[in-house]
Amino acid sequence: MTIFKLPDLGEGLPDAEIREWYVSEGDEVKLDQPLVSMETAKAVVDVPSPHAGKIVKLYGKPGDVIQTGAPLIGFAETHNQQSTSSDSGTVVGVIETSDKVLQESPTGIDVKIPSRSSIKAIPAVRALANRLNIDLTTVIGTGAGGAITAEDVNQAASGTKTVLGEPLHGVRRIMALQMAKSHAEVVPATLVEDADIHNWPEKTDVSLRLIQALIKACQVEPNLNAHFYGQSVSRELCPEINIGIAVDTPTGLYVPVIKNAEQQTPEMLRTTLNSFKSKAAQQSFTPEDLQNPTITLSNFGTIAGRYASPIVMPPTVAIIAIGKTRQQVVPVNGELSIHNILPISLTFDHRAVTGGEAARFLATFIKDLE
Repeated sequence: MTIFKLPDLGEGLPDAEIREWYVSEGDEVKLDQPLVSMETAKAVVDVPSPHAGKIVKLYGKPGDVIQTGAPLIGFAETHNQQSTSSDSGTVVGVIETSDKVLQESPTGIDVKIPSRSSIKAIPAVRALANRLNIDLTTVIGTGAGGAITAEDVNQAASGTKTVLGEPLHGVRRIMALQMAKSHAEVVPATLVEDADIHNWPEKTDVSLRLIQALIKACQVEPNLNAHFYGQSVSRELCPEINIGIAVDTPTGLYVPVIKNAEQQTPEMLRTTLNSFKSKAAQQSFTPEDLQNPTITLSNFGTIAGRYASPIVMPPTVAIIAIGKTRQQVVPVNGELSIHNILPISLTFDHRAVTGGEAARFLATFIKDLE
């Protein structure tokens, strides 16, 4: 039997969840025929057949999470295949087998496959894992700084780890992991302020105005349009402005990215936003849609809420969030007037951004809106 392993789907992610099988055991398939729909943190991807042949085994059922490089499908042997062969080809080429850490900076989602050299475990724990035949790259450390403890290894060996409630799947599972990653790594600080949008014309495109103001703020104070790498304590100011747009869906949070937003006309920006809306409804984002944000915008005020402490996703260093518009009495030339007020929250990673830089950024953002 020839084993076709789950390929790296081009996203640098450690696993994917089976969403739907298009084939069954015993089926004859053609080269490049879609075999299975796999859901990752980024998108839903159809995996094509690496060759023609007969399927004799499917490894997993819908809802199962398969590790990258783990068996996915077993094909019957043909005259030009060896019985011990396995297919490690991928959707986009050959899968590399090494201890390299694969990293990507997408939609707010950044997942690493740990290398053996990067695993945090003392020699005694490594020896225990070797004795129990446990792969430490598959063990989640519960010790200080994510270190793997002897108890973690023993639980992995016994399989007795208690799971309470219903396991999360797909985008929601990765979202939970990434929120924990942000909480562990980022040093967040939040500023809140209001913008008086009384002078906005009727039928103003709110999303477009927010994006334009965000672009202006990034140009005036570029320190917030940046990536910060905690392990090396290094920062990269990003020449392009790639704005991640937080999109709420029933299956979880997606953050598609407007690439080079500073180079787009208002009409182009609106077209991109409309495309994101359509893809969110169909859950049809591509990996490219969700890669490499440099800053994030969240407009939770379309639902409810005034201020927030939004989550900064490494390696980005800032996220700006918009609350629900309200009417408020304000003094104007000694008289009272009712104005529309837009509440704004800015969370930034204080490891990379100073309070002064964040305040100037927020002031520029508000001035452009007003």
